[in-house]
Amino acid sequence: MKKIKNSALIILAAAVLSSCGGLNKMVKEADQVAYKVTPEVLEMHGGEVDVAVEVTYPAKYFNKKAILTLTPVVKYAGGETELDPIVVQGEDVTENNKVISYDTGGKEKVSDSFDYADEMMRSELVVRISGEAKGKTVQFDDVKLADGIIATPNLVDVNPKLIAFSDKFQRIVPEEYMSDIHYVINRADVRRSETSKEDVAGMTEFLKKANENDRIELKNLKISAYASPDGPYDFNDKLSEKRKMSADKYLESEIRKADISVADELFSMLTTPEDWEGFKELMQASDIQDKEMILRVLSMHSDPQVREQEIKNITAAFEEIKEKILPELRRSKFIVAVEKSGWSDEELKEHWNNNPEKLNLEELLYTATLYEDMETKADIYKKTIAMHPKCLRAHNNYGWTQFELGNINAAETSFLAAKEMKDHDIVNNNLGAVALVKNDVEKANELFTSALGAGDQVSYNLGIINIIEGEYGKALNYFGNEPSYNKALAQYLNGDDQNGYRSAVNLTEETAQQYYLVAVIAASQDKDDVALENLKVAVAKDASLKERAKKDLEFADLFENAEFKSIVD
Repeated sequence: MKKIKNSALIILAAAVLSSCGGLNKMVKEADQVAYKVTPEVLEMHGGEVDVAVEVTYPAKYFNKKAILTLTPVVKYAGGETELDPIVVQGEDVTENNKVISYDTGGKEKVSDSFDYADEMMRSELVVRISGEAKGKTVQFDDVKLADGIIATPNLVDVNPKLIAFSDKFQRIVPEEYMSDIHYVINRADVRRSETSKEDVAGMTEFLKKANENDRIELKNLKISAYASPDGPYDFNDKLSEKRKMSADKYLESEIRKADISVADELFSMLTTPEDWEGFKELMQASDIQDKEMILRVLSMHSDPQVREQEIKNITAAFEEIKEKILPELRRSKFIVAVEKSGWSDEELKEHWNNNPEKLNLEELLYTATLYEDMETKADIYKKTIAMHPKCLRAHNNYGWTQFELGNINAAETSFLAAKEMKDHDIVNNNLGAVALVKNDVEKANELFTSALGAGDQVSYNLGIINIIEGEYGKALNYFGNEPSYNKALAQYLNGDDQNGYRSAVNLTEETAQQYYLVAVIAASQDKDDVALENLKVAVAKDASLKERAKKDLEFADLFENAEFKSIVD
């Protein structure tokens, strides 16, 4: 019995050794296991990195009683990120994992994504493996799968375009003065009661001021004489002509008495024997009985005699027409047209510097456009707000200057003040720009989308959003035909490196960003000399790009190049 017991112990020990030996054998032969990473070089798009890891086990490798847990891990300075694991088991294990045959081997795959952080640009993707059999655990050596992450989309220039409201300043402002005199039915004499009216007397004063002011130019002085549309046409034709002559005589007399000089060619005169247009306007504005019926008569008939007769047939209404409408049509109308010349640019600047209160709203808004200096623009818009606190344009434009000066919070405050006055597309675009530079991409996208009617600037801003979100084709649609650094970047990211390169090298800005992008695209095309030449210019313009280039896998094939090392060191 004792011997039997000893025999049993030997068998048990052998079984345990066999089990551990199986795991140890798997550890020892781990180099026979194949791994495939897709993509081979990890890339960040839309702030995330997608990765798929496939593991393939050869025949006669996988212990029938083993369970392996393979955890892909991104290791970088200051931390690591574990991805979804692969769990596989041998044929004799009763767990619910993928079974790998001992005789034929097998494969398993896991796909995952993770949020990108800048520290991950220089990183390692490894697979961490632990094996278990019969309650025993063995840790395998980590297997390195990939180096670093390409983060070229982070080269996007977050430079949203803002929109300023334009002013309504007019250097030459047309102005008209209108007055009229009325006549007794069938008469053409100008009555004193008419010429003493305030608007008629005021016409002479208006002409005097125009004559005395060098900034006012008289353009036209027109007399229009009318007869009401009742009675015979021939009679009315002669009557309107007489009224024109009497009005002209009166006006000439007033001009002579006021010692005003008016060139003959500025006078024009017109007669209207039957003023049906005036009749229609007054009728539409009246509350006369059967108004709609009378208006229908006008629309149905064009013959003056038919019109007159049909209206007279509406007896009750015609009595009101004779009292309220027709007397207003027996008139001569005076129209004095002038052009006022505003301040010159130099005069506007002088007033701004010495007496800004002398400038009206439109003059202030226009004066701001005369300066290139953003600080001066800001001062003018700030003064405009003080003088016109309810002006939406002044609040928006002041916010624009603050944004350009880097005072983002002050800009947002001013834009919000403008939005309280009106929910305007231009203001929403500018608030979207604030949200974007504050890294609130979702809010920026919402605001830009709501502001699409404001102009091409909004489309450009949405293009930036699309690059950030990894939608490069959509970005190109928004960028349209206008050349820009971001468009060149989107072309490259969208797989069109030829047009991306062409767009980038033809930009006129010549910024460090531009040269760096050209270097990246050239490196992808194996144009090493071009890549190195442009990278050298880029880091000369912005030395901080050296650190990026050192770990940028776009330049992986140049990492050991002596010239590359000299550029980035």
